[in-house]
Amino acid sequence: MYLDGSVVVPAGDGPQDILALLGDRSTLARMLPAFRVGEADGTADLAAYRRLRRDAFVHEQGLFAHHDLDDRDSDPRTVVLVARDPEGTVVGGVRLGPVTDGPDIGWWAGGRLVVARGARGPQGIGATLVRAACARAETEGVLRFDATVQARNEILFRRLGWRRVRTTRVADTPHVLMRWPIDRITNLVAATKSPLGQLLAVLPGPAGHISGQDPVGGSLREEARAIPGDPGGRSPSSDTRPDRGAGNCATSPHRPAVNEPPGGPGFVGDDGAPVPGTDLIAACDAIVPSMVERDPEWAGWCSVLVNLNDLAAMGASPIGLLDAVGAKDIAHARQILAGLARAAQTYGVPVLGGHTQLGVPAALSVTALGRTAHPVPGGGGRPGHAVRLTADLGGDWRPGYRGRQWDSSSHRRTDELRAMTGAVAAARPAAAKDVSMAGIAGTLGMLAEASGCGAVLDVAAVPRPGTATAGDWLTCFPGFAMLTTDEPGAPPLPAGPATGAVCGELTDGQGVGLRWPDGEITEAVTSTVTGMGTA
Repeated sequence: MYLDGSVVVPAGDGPQDILALLGDRSTLARMLPAFRVGEADGTADLAAYRRLRRDAFVHEQGLFAHHDLDDRDSDPRTVVLVARDPEGTVVGGVRLGPVTDGPDIGWWAGGRLVVARGARGPQGIGATLVRAACARAETEGVLRFDATVQARNEILFRRLGWRRVRTTRVADTPHVLMRWPIDRITNLVAATKSPLGQLLAVLPGPAGHISGQDPVGGSLREEARAIPGDPGGRSPSSDTRPDRGAGNCATSPHRPAVNEPPGGPGFVGDDGAPVPGTDLIAACDAIVPSMVERDPEWAGWCSVLVNLNDLAAMGASPIGLLDAVGAKDIAHARQILAGLARAAQTYGVPVLGGHTQLGVPAALSVTALGRTAHPVPGGGGRPGHAVRLTADLGGDWRPGYRGRQWDSSSHRRTDELRAMTGAVAAARPAAAKDVSMAGIAGTLGMLAEASGCGAVLDVAAVPRPGTATAGDWLTCFPGFAMLTTDEPGAPPLPAGPATGAVCGELTDGQGVGLRWPDGEITEAVTSTVTGMGTA
């Protein structure tokens, strides 16, 4: 498949021209490819594709009496891909699109794969159409892609990487339900979180903290800055309810014993670390260096956002920030600090100090300090607990990060941001984690792992912006999004403008499954996420 989305199979079996392999248009034009695959262009292509279907499924195979048209053909969301020969004649096609009516929840099906009788054979038109459909589905943010194929074609789909689900019958003919393995969530978890257990095991506790965040290192020098601001106007919680969840200690302040895992008892893998002997919570996050380099002001804003979200997940009130900035020059450092300062002032949290070094590659990390007498653990869930997602659906994709970063915070007022970041402290659920770089499904896997159980996520019930595909939303950084678990019927988080909904439950076992409206559960996270074990 070339960059323009087309697929070309050159004629012949001889040596390939390197320019052709790179998709050079002039070279490809001279080679006269055997066929080209692309999206159907107008009514003529659609009519030709439907004629091929009628010839194959009605006249040749006798599967249908008069025609094979159905509701999917009239659904404007249905995509048709066709194969054209060098003269432009449609010689094959396939359709794909959402299975359910209403909002697209990321469940698509392919079907009506057909190749003209005279074009079948070693050219591989059918296989190429299937590969193109798989690529298009994943591009559209699909997380479940099914196809019901005739039993005789199962071997073709298996060779292309599809998996058999079960047998069925269509038009009184044996068929097989096949599923294309989409590993988007699994790959994200593997890339961002799976090495952490082994990597961070060397850190001593309680001085170290396994947080599930990327470890950050660097030298510090005594250089402090302060940004005037309201520390948030918050005080430690006076709530006298008993602590709940496996992660809560019986007494406070927290005093972990020597040689206990980093984070203290019940807080391994948490968003923040209780500071021994105090009611302080510490959190630390680094921003990806490439983001600091190319979008320094946004990186500065996010360095505050992600740390305050970490404190919020612990039920802690923020009291201040410390930053460490590396920049190539003064101008670059000024942009980073401008974003950081704007966020700190908007959230109403002071910058207590930090470190700045110039003439070095871009780098940014921030440490946040908060206070609570009753920290909410990430590992306090139990099988049977309801899973709730509370997310700010306002805003849009950050320019330059479409499908990866949802900007819900930069347009919010201070009171709105405080309502959201104070919601966990107010509701005190059994367990809470803010959604981070592992995405919604991966973060739920981290909460389940820390709680010693598995989880099921109801895809159709997940609060989601209308402009975000299911695949993008479940794998992006969503700005403010909090996963909490508690007994069924527990009240929602009082999170101001954020939207909340129960969208799953914790279960026995490990990993995370995606549950679809037909009751099918597909595997999203196969086992534990970080390898750090229970809290």
